Amino acid sequence: KMAEKQEEPSNAQNGEPDNAEEGEGKKKKVKREDLPPFEIVTGERLPAIFFKFQFRNVEYSSGRNKTFLCYMVETQGKEPVTSRGYLEDEHAAAHAEMAFFNTILPSCQPGARHDVTWYVSSSPCVTCAQRICEALRKDKGLRLTIMVGRLFMWEEPEMQAALRSMKEAGCKLRIMKPQDFEYVWKNFVEPEEGEEAKSFVPWEDIQENFQYYEEKLAEIL
Repeated sequence: KMAEKQEEPSNAQNGEPDNAEEGEGKKKKVKREDLPPFEIVTGERLPAIFFKFQFRNVEYSSGRNKTFLCYMVETQGKEPVTSRGYLEDEHAAAHAEMAFFNTILPSCQPGARHDVTWYVSSSPCVTCAQRICEALRKDKGLRLTIMVGRLFMWEEPEMQAALRSMKEAGCKLRIMKPQDFEYVWKNFVEPEEGEEAKSFVPWEDIQENFQYYEEKLAEIL
């Protein structure tokens, strides 16, 4: 049995400041064209509150409408270099996966082999999956492993086809195990104030939710 539907998050959990206007109605009235051009937030470590909410591997992803992408790039050039950080969608008009190919990868040594690992809150949408396939086919030196917390809209035939096309293009797709969430906590999340060495606390159902998504992904692929 999967986790029950989650409560709507507080503004802070959803990556918005706590003083955002109260009331869903007011927030929903912001028209898409009124939003500024999207920004991609980048950094080395994401706030713990974002991780605890956005990466949670529940079935019902209520309020989880952003993509958080933690990346590690190992460049096998004359001098091997490892770079890491995270990308976050500022709002729904943009996707962190696209930003990685547009901003992060070009800054790595061109022509070198890049072993890339992503730890993503949910699997890519159809458009991003197509972009991933293009990048892998174009750059033979690129190796990409994507560790996902949840599967995005996996029941849709179009989405299932997109996941299969990523595998065919050479992308390794994996569901994050409890140990992977702990790895992200240690390596990509800001220490909480006053609790510098606080260890990762697994949430209820983390293991069975991982198994649920792993079975679904195996069926699709």
